[in-house]
Amino acid sequence: MAEPPGGNGAVSPPAGLPREVREQLAELELELSEGDITQKGYEKKRAKLLAPYFPQTQGFDPGLQKEPRNQTPAPTGAPSSSKYHRGRSGGARDERYRSDIHTEAVQAALAKHKEQKMALPMPTKRRSTFVQSPAEACTPPDTSSASEDEGSLRHQAALSAALHQSLQNAESWINRSIQGSSTSSSASSTLSHGEGKGTSGSLADVFANTRIENFSVPPDVTATTSTPASSVRPSAIDLPPSGIVKGMHKASNRSSLMDTADGVPVSSRVSTKIQQLLNTLKRPKRPPLKEFFVDDFEEIVEVPQPDPHQPKPEGRQMTPVKGEPLGVVCNWPPALEAALQRWGTTQAKCPCLTALDVTGKPVYTLTYGKLWSRSLKLAYTLLNKLGTKNEPVLKPGDRVALVYPNNDPVMFMVAFYGCLLAEVIPVPIEDAGGQQIGFLLGSCGIALALTTEVCLKGLPKTQNGEIVQFKGWPRLKWVVTDSKYLSKSPKDWQPNISNAGTEPAYIEYKTSKEGSVMGVTVSRISMLSHCQALSQACNYSEGETIVNVLDFKKDAGLWHSMLTSVMNKLHTISVPYSVMKTCPLSWVQRVHTHKAKVALVKCRDLHWAMMAHRDQRDVSLSSLRMLIVTDGANPWSVSSCDAFLSLFQSQGLKPEAICPCATSPEAMTVAIRRPGVPGAPLPGRAILSMNGLSYGVIRVNTEDKNSALTVQDVGHVMPGGIMCIVKPDGPPQLCKTDEIGEICVSSRTGGMMYYGLSGVTKNTFEVIPLNLAGSPVGDVPFVRSGLLGFVGPGSLVFVVGKIDGMLIVSGRRHNADDIVATGLAVESIKTVYRGRIAVFSVTVFYDERIVVVAEQRPDASEEDSFQWMSRVLQAIDSIHQVGVYCLALVPANTLPKTPLGGIHISQTKQHFLEGSLHPCNILMCPHTCVTNLPKPRQKQPGVGPASVMVGNLVAGKRIAQASGRDLGQIEENDLVRKHQFLSEVLQWRAQATPDHMLFLLLNAKGAPVCTATCLQLHKRAERIASILFEKGHLNAGDNVVLLYPPGIELIAAFYGCLYAGCIPVTVRPPHAQNLTATLPTVRMIVDVSKAACILTSQILMRLLRSREAANAVDVKTWPTIIDTDDLPRKRLPQVYKPPTPEMLAYLDFSVSTTGMLTGVKMSHASVSALCRAIKLQCELYSSRQIAICLDPYCGLGFALWCLCSVYSGHQSILIPPMELESNLFLWLSTVSQYKIRDTFCSYSVMDMCTKGLGNQVDVLKARGINLSGVRTCVVVAEERPRVALTQSFSKLFKDIGLSSRAVSTTFGSRVNVAICLQGTSGPDPTTVYVDLKSLRHDRVRLVERGAPQSLLLSESGKILPGVKVIIVNPETKGPVGDSHLGEIWVNSPHTASGYYTIYDNETLQADHFNTRLSFGDAAQTLWARTGYLGFVRRTELTAASGERHDALYVVGALDETLELRGLRYHPIDIETSVSRTHRSIAECAVFTWTNLLVVVVELCGCEQEALDLVPLVTNVVLEEHYLIVGVVVVVDPGVIPINSRGEKQRMHLRDSFLADHLDPIYVAYNM
Repeated sequence: MAEPPGGNGAVSPPAGLPREVREQLAELELELSEGDITQKGYEKKRAKLLAPYFPQTQGFDPGLQKEPRNQTPAPTGAPSSSKYHRGRSGGARDERYRSDIHTEAVQAALAKHKEQKMALPMPTKRRSTFVQSPAEACTPPDTSSASEDEGSLRHQAALSAALHQSLQNAESWINRSIQGSSTSSSASSTLSHGEGKGTSGSLADVFANTRIENFSVPPDVTATTSTPASSVRPSAIDLPPSGIVKGMHKASNRSSLMDTADGVPVSSRVSTKIQQLLNTLKRPKRPPLKEFFVDDFEEIVEVPQPDPHQPKPEGRQMTPVKGEPLGVVCNWPPALEAALQRWGTTQAKCPCLTALDVTGKPVYTLTYGKLWSRSLKLAYTLLNKLGTKNEPVLKPGDRVALVYPNNDPVMFMVAFYGCLLAEVIPVPIEDAGGQQIGFLLGSCGIALALTTEVCLKGLPKTQNGEIVQFKGWPRLKWVVTDSKYLSKSPKDWQPNISNAGTEPAYIEYKTSKEGSVMGVTVSRISMLSHCQALSQACNYSEGETIVNVLDFKKDAGLWHSMLTSVMNKLHTISVPYSVMKTCPLSWVQRVHTHKAKVALVKCRDLHWAMMAHRDQRDVSLSSLRMLIVTDGANPWSVSSCDAFLSLFQSQGLKPEAICPCATSPEAMTVAIRRPGVPGAPLPGRAILSMNGLSYGVIRVNTEDKNSALTVQDVGHVMPGGIMCIVKPDGPPQLCKTDEIGEICVSSRTGGMMYYGLSGVTKNTFEVIPLNLAGSPVGDVPFVRSGLLGFVGPGSLVFVVGKIDGMLIVSGRRHNADDIVATGLAVESIKTVYRGRIAVFSVTVFYDERIVVVAEQRPDASEEDSFQWMSRVLQAIDSIHQVGVYCLALVPANTLPKTPLGGIHISQTKQHFLEGSLHPCNILMCPHTCVTNLPKPRQKQPGVGPASVMVGNLVAGKRIAQASGRDLGQIEENDLVRKHQFLSEVLQWRAQATPDHMLFLLLNAKGAPVCTATCLQLHKRAERIASILFEKGHLNAGDNVVLLYPPGIELIAAFYGCLYAGCIPVTVRPPHAQNLTATLPTVRMIVDVSKAACILTSQILMRLLRSREAANAVDVKTWPTIIDTDDLPRKRLPQVYKPPTPEMLAYLDFSVSTTGMLTGVKMSHASVSALCRAIKLQCELYSSRQIAICLDPYCGLGFALWCLCSVYSGHQSILIPPMELESNLFLWLSTVSQYKIRDTFCSYSVMDMCTKGLGNQVDVLKARGINLSGVRTCVVVAEERPRVALTQSFSKLFKDIGLSSRAVSTTFGSRVNVAICLQGTSGPDPTTVYVDLKSLRHDRVRLVERGAPQSLLLSESGKILPGVKVIIVNPETKGPVGDSHLGEIWVNSPHTASGYYTIYDNETLQADHFNTRLSFGDAAQTLWARTGYLGFVRRTELTAASGERHDALYVVGALDETLELRGLRYHPIDIETSVSRTHRSIAECAVFTWTNLLVVVVELCGCEQEALDLVPLVTNVVLEEHYLIVGVVVVVDPGVIPINSRGEKQRMHLRDSFLADHLDPIYVAYNM
């Protein structure tokens, strides 16, 4: 509907309004001008005031009442529709789906929504995503392929126009895809369609310059993706922190730079969209959430409470309705085969069946004589000529598949009757190949298939000429039934034609809602009785001509044109689907030419005939006494019938000839309208309330015209039948008269069972209805028809939907066909193909959710599609009062089709759930649909210490604490203990064992490139110390940055600094290919540490001063840079000795995953204690060798690389992790070659080996790599152990000798770099399963393996000697009990001595490093807070001390957790769920932004799959975590930044996303 004139979409008030209304309007204007009311509120109130005076709001198009007709009121209680809406023929609108009532309703609903303009954020898309895949880019879509129920949607009148159009389409389409693919840059600058294009650029510019920060703009952290060409992740980069906050605790800097002072985002385009999304979400949801009590122990999913005002049925219980008695006609045959014999022998020349060629011209007519003789030949051949006399292939009662093409009714008819005469059971199936058909063939035990020669030639063959074995099919023998291959039967051979009984005659297949195919068995007596009932209902007489457009292999097409026709000696003209596609008017021409009395069609055929009607003025339909509309039960059939009548009435079509009927495979013909008497009143319509229908209640719609459904009757019950309506679910209780239920039919004319499936059969074919008291009504079994409906006044039957199309959302029933009709009533000419819409439901989070999938026209623009999608959502919301969960548009011609062109709903649903639908547009609305989430958790008020004491400890729980071995009790006869300082240890070793090899550095080929003995290292350190004095003029206590690649030079520089009394700070060197991303981190550490000098190599020195570096940072202000490549041989006058061990030894800087840069101070005492603890735990001494494949810049990695060998004297083989990129085998082959017993690596190294070598275990064996000597393989990390990775590593390399017990992990944090390490003795690491739901509530609940929502946690190694840990409630700071979740606090001699910070923030220092429990600790121990959540659990194992072993489980970092809905989530848990959903998800990261959950996934498949991920990600997070995803971002592989420890940098990702630096493939904003 066009915007009404007037500003802001408001309508200028019409003249002549009553005075009080004018006064109220003036008052409103005033409120608006003074800002007391919002624009939206103003429009809403104004519209409400004006509503009664506006004809427009009725949403009625006066142009539709062209031709009023006087009609006597209908016998239904419904008001008869007195307006026969005259359709506009062949116009731009599709009459077939269009019910004028429906279209008006939709327009009115949309107009209502237009006042409150929906500003939905439009998805952001990279250009190349919506270019069609190259294969399709050459073939324009098949616009004609409409479905059986749905039409194809030609809006041109003539075929020539259609051809012209499709050629144009093709051209513009091909051009478009070429342009599209050439511009694959990010064209994501579309704001939502509500905003002008002009403003977006300038706004972004303004925002770009308003960084509200008082220090310099932070370095650009987002350019990791600056090389999108390589899809390989840039080699692990430590990005700079997101704020220059040195040493502040992470949590205190949660707000990112994007936030201004008041928390309003300083935004870019992405933020604008998110803002829009938040605004949309602020609108109240329609169903209010009920209040209910939440038991703290379980999250309760809200069960929708019945609405107290919902309509309830009030009528009396229905009584079964009887059809007229089945008349006894004396010459009705005793069996159908007898009728064939009669006509074949006495009326041999009479025409039986006429087939058409491709152009629609009659090509062959089968006479009754020919049908009889050829069927006889086939029957004889089947029984006598296939096997040997003693071993026939077929026996009477065997099942045989009939595989015949849709354009060959003659061959099919001969085969069908040949089988009946041979007493074998024909099973007609669709074209070969479907897997589900294979299930049918298997369940029917079929070994033989009949087909034509042409069809057989067309089947796929193997190389030796045999027919391919189709997937899921049993082995079949193929028999060709062309006449020349059949043997004439001997004169004395006669088929056995007995009177019809209950033995099976044929099996008709049906596809269930889930897509499985079942066979409905029809007995010979049912087949005969059904033909008799149809003959009586349709009043067939001998020799009449009928035209059949339906599929003759099943349903009404089979019953009328193959079976009833033979009983009545009718002449059938069969019009195949292929002819209809090229000549849509062909059936009308056949009726005209043959003066046919009856035509069998679907709405689609009526529709096509109207579209093509202009070609043919001179056809007459006056001969038709019955136009049987077999899908007359569909909601859109009313308008098709009306429109067809209004167009063809002038061509002689009689109104009373239109006869809708209702059928189902189980009950066969359920009801049919009898041909009327000219001039008699036409049957009535029911105009029902959609809301009533959704509760299964019949209410004539009076109040809200917009949500009405008009249905036409499908006539009366079949002759000889009884019908009742029972409740669709639960026991088959009879419905009340005003209640919708499933139609059940009792008669001899229905199916008898599902072949081979006795369980399902009983439920469907043997139903005894119950009365309200629950006792059976009579003993006659009924058959469920699968149709929903009611019996109206005058015993007329009305059908309102199918059980298979029923969507039950929150207890209300909706019909898929009704939703399709609503979608179509939204003008969609430019956007989608009208006949190609699928509606189904998927079960997500304990309820059904509606999904709508449509095929998009290739020429539709993004804006059009998005506009259409948002309008469809509004229309469905308005009319059906139900939310759509997902609306997807797919490229033209890509939805799976049924053999006759319809949409294969169950397959579409399967594609959707598997993520193989490949939509080109998608809109998810989980926020509006999902109303059954549990209530957000309210945090309980703080609990005082006393009650915690009572709560935890009186119950007999131990306080959760654990400790390593006591250092005081360990006997060491170790000379190292004499030396307090590491620098002294090195000097001592240089004298005592000068030639003992300490370090061995390997290159990518595994060759040693550099070694260092004790003396060499000491000498090298002396030279570096002297150059620091000479060139650097440094004083003791100055900080020196060491900038080296991993190697021995770094170690020498470290000891050089100790010798000179300087404080070393190791920093990862910048990445030469990626300076803009990595150099700012270096600069920041240099600045924060106030370094007086930088020690580095010549290459790196040149890089620091290069022009490229100048683009990233200010290179003029570097401190002194000294390269240590060529050092003069100078003696150091004396080695510096610190006055006390508490003096600072080195600074350890690292960037946390939340983007915080923190430096901690390590004293000499801590260094010695750390080395000693590791030495004791790993039993290190000078004869040992260990291999290290780690980054040596911070944490435990640095300690192992630089400190431990000097302290313990063991030999370290150093493997720089980046060398693995060029030689994956390097680490494992080194371990094998040197027979290493203990090796250390990082998660990223383990991940590379698992992914890269997982399928090359044979190659490893061939290279002689053997890991059986490995005693411990330790992953150094500061996170929850990645059990899945360590377990898969162990399993993969078990074949080359790796012991399953070898792999373990460490745990450290900023305050203490080594808390746990597995070591050589002590019990193996234990694992437990905990309940994820409890974890969100900060509780630990242990569950069994395989429990739903369980999480596997592994112990993080053993606690080091001298280390004590305790688990503390982070809020109250009181200790918690065993197996309770809390923050891990640590006390040990090697804890760091504090943060290194510019601001002397003592409070933070005290809080993190020297804090005490609030109660329960008499000793007043000083603890350091790790910032990690975990729990301690006492196990059954025995520790080295002989006590029971206490295991420490780390759950995750506190400052990474997401607080959503009052619960605490660990990002890794959500990411694990997401990564499992689709094979193309390479990596995933989540973060929150203003309470929205944002999920970023890396797509490793083709870009067409990007949109498949959106619903899958939304589903899994909702199902497993009870959260609604706000934004789904699909990016290229390698975009999610990962640091050197293999940890995701989620905050950097967040900042890059908000600054719009990600170049995403697709961004979906879930509504």
